[in-house]
Amino acid sequence: MPKFIAIGYGDQAGYDRTPPALRDAAHAHDAALQRAGVLMGVAGSPVQVRNTEAAGVATTNAPYMTSPLPLAGFSIIEAADLAAAIDIVSRTPCAVAHGVVEVWPLEKP
Repeated sequence: MPKFIAIGYGDQAGYDRTPPALRDAAHAHDAALQRAGVLMGVAGSPVQVRNTEAAGVATTNAPYMTSPLPLAGFSIIEAADLAAAIDIVSRTPCAVAHGVVEVWPLEKP
């Protein structure tokens, strides 16, 4: 079955202004996904890694990409196709609490 990487963005202000019943349903949805085997986690602090021309490793403690909303977390999901993956993530906390979720197909060579 195809795999997808979902990246959730959201902030506390958006979360707080979402009705509690919707937040609770979104968290219950995430819990059900985790029980079904979806690998899901909250984003920690990123580290950029460079090894230009294999001349030596350099790291920077910061994100490479920027976003108007903070990165909240990641998940790896299996779904029949992109439409099914979108349906799955559309009920997660970031999607319902004024955030956004990116869905990236995980393509294999």
